[in-house]
Amino acid sequence: MSFISCLLVMIGGAIGTLGRFLVGYASRSISHEFPWGTVLGINVVGSFIIGFFGTLTLTHGRFPVSENTRLFVMVGLCGGYTTFSSFSLQTLDLIRAGAWEKALANVVLSCALCVLAVAAGHGIASHLNGHAIEIAQLDIEEES
Repeated sequence: MSFISCLLVMIGGAIGTLGRFLVGYASRSISHEFPWGTVLGINVVGSFIIGFFGTLTLTHGRFPVSENTRLFVMVGLCGGYTTFSSFSLQTLDLIRAGAWEKALANVVLSCALCVLAVAAGHGIASHLNGHAIEIAQLDIEEES
């Protein structure tokens, strides 16, 4: 790991985070009853990008790029845009390795435990904060 690699991941992460914010902001109008902006505009697109770019730019493929470029896009940009892309890539790797049970466990545990973690964090903070009901103050906070 070099300073340049770290810098590229950081810059990619900043760009990805800004992209996530902008997509979330732009999709507020369709996300009142279900977080469509997050599901489709962020998680699905980010998962597609990491799968497409990661596969297209393999060292032994037709369109290889440097490791720093892959780190910039896959860890920085996609990681800042959505960590769901990394989760999706890991799940696909398990499926391709024939580890269907592990892939299913990854999906179920990741989704269930993350929702439970949000609920636990909300519950504890609500208790400490005068039994607050809200989590987000603005619609955009739920999309970002």
